[in-house]
Amino acid sequence: MGLEKFIEQCAYLAAGSGVISGSGGMFTIIAGIPFDFANLITQQFRVTMAIMYYNNGSYQIGFEEFMSLVATSLKVEAGVALSKTMMEAIAEKMLMILGTRTAERLVPVVGAVIGGTANYMFIKRMAASVKRMQPARQPIVIPID
Repeated sequence: MGLEKFIEQCAYLAAGSGVISGSGGMFTIIAGIPFDFANLITQQFRVTMAIMYYNNGSYQIGFEEFMSLVATSLKVEAGVALSKTMMEAIAEKMLMILGTRTAERLVPVVGAVIGGTANYMFIKRMAASVKRMQPARQPIVIPID
């Protein structure tokens, strides 16, 4: 399956919950947002652990490494929040151009697209950040004389 394929799968799973929670409606707000948050954290940890295991062959992590991963996560989240805000502003302008009647029908669709895209981007950016932090260790070669 490979690491990249696994990261892609996790990003799609995160995007799926983002689509559900972003589609609107009272049920999706009450049930969807907590589920989306839990799923996003789960996918983030799955990707982080997969990259660590791929590079090191182990899941062991020190406190300093853990804190740097948390800091990286917060930086990535801030970047995705900015992208999401920008997408929302563009969607708002497009809906204003289309007119009120059409806009009312498209709000759940636009919300779903924004929610899914934001989650997908978060997981992909998080994976890229963790890869930069966790360089692959070179095997130790012990020459035998």
